[in-house]
Amino acid sequence: MQSTTNITAAGHSAPIELYARVKAILDGISWDYLVLPMRIAAFSVFIRSGLVKLDDWSSTLSLFADEYKVPVLPPVLSAYMATTIELGASSLILIGLGTRFAALAIVGMIATIQIFVYPMAWPDHIQWLAFLLPILIWGPGRFALDSLVGRFFKLR
Repeated sequence: MQSTTNITAAGHSAPIELYARVKAILDGISWDYLVLPMRIAAFSVFIRSGLVKLDDWSSTLSLFADEYKVPVLPPVLSAYMATTIELGASSLILIGLGTRFAALAIVGMIATIQIFVYPMAWPDHIQWLAFLLPILIWGPGRFALDSLVGRFFKLR
């Protein structure tokens, strides 16, 4: 009976060792590298949206007046704010300058869209938050202008 147990244990040791090696490799990947595709994704999603708004500004103003209808804010102001956030904040996230503030601005815009404009679009919003919240919480990583500014002012 014991020889069967040893064979079974030995048969499983290779997959367990492989798992342990892969886990050690993955555990060794720095946040500095993991955050790069998140920053690129944030830029890609929101720069496109901002450029579409700029491409046909009269349609953008019509959308904000007729469909989006953000409460309290006038449609023209809402259109300018959304476009500015999409173009400006996404670019700042990409280069890593004022990254947490830029991510916070986009998260605020997403919250506004979710609550007041498109509450059924939560699957998209969750995907966007999946790459924005880690940036907001843990920052842009070492390969960012924030890191250079922090070193210059000895903030890190």
